[in-house]
Amino acid sequence: MLTVDFQRFGVTPGERVLDMGCGAGRHAFELYRRGAHVVAFDLDADELAGVEKMFAAMRAEGEAPEEATAETVRGDALDLPFPDDHFDKIIASEVLEHIPDDMRAMRELMRVLRPGGRLAVTVPSWLPERVCWALSEDYHTAPGGHVRIYTRAELEAKLKATGFRVNGHHHAHGLHAPYWWIKCAVGVNNDDHPAAKAYHRLLVWDIMKRPLATRLAERALNPLIGKSVVVYFTKPEAVEDSRARGGKESADAV
Repeated sequence: MLTVDFQRFGVTPGERVLDMGCGAGRHAFELYRRGAHVVAFDLDADELAGVEKMFAAMRAEGEAPEEATAETVRGDALDLPFPDDHFDKIIASEVLEHIPDDMRAMRELMRVLRPGGRLAVTVPSWLPERVCWALSEDYHTAPGGHVRIYTRAELEAKLKATGFRVNGHHHAHGLHAPYWWIKCAVGVNNDDHPAAKAYHRLLVWDIMKRPLATRLAERALNPLIGKSVVVYFTKPEAVEDSRARGGKESADAV
């Protein structure tokens, strides 16, 4: 289940792409299929072990182009172990809401992305997340859980303050918000509750079959209660280039 729209976040074979906070690897696998040189980055060693196994299985089954590469790297989002201007594109999906010093993590994303490179950030949408917090304290107080609820305006403002330019947004997973509301109401760890089990079966069926009825329903629900908001950014070209262009424009004006 992808949150980033790859029609909007086009990936060209051979590009270097970082999946920062990759988790179980869903976006990293799609990047690999599309021929990128993928780095799946996370702090959780167990998650990365599972991602590495899937990369190996994809290689064995020929699910990615031969020239594509994929690796896992463990580390801290506040101190990324990569050179400046290293990646062509970066995905940071459902991770910034976990990081207390989110501005420092954003500066690291700016540092390792090349000038002109693109960034896709996804975080829980404000309204569905606010309902979850209201229904369950366990939802947001568990170790490693969410430490803030972003509005889209706040997310964009922080990344713009870091130096990024905003390139648009959309919402995703409108069918998933009610599932999490149910989970929060009956107990976030109570997977055996009949309501939670029934809705989970619906979501699995939707993901596997992708029927037209649920596709249309989710498209209508996304702007209203989409569980995630996705914002796209660009790192401006080098500052010195901008200054040079500005100086030339001033001279031309004179």
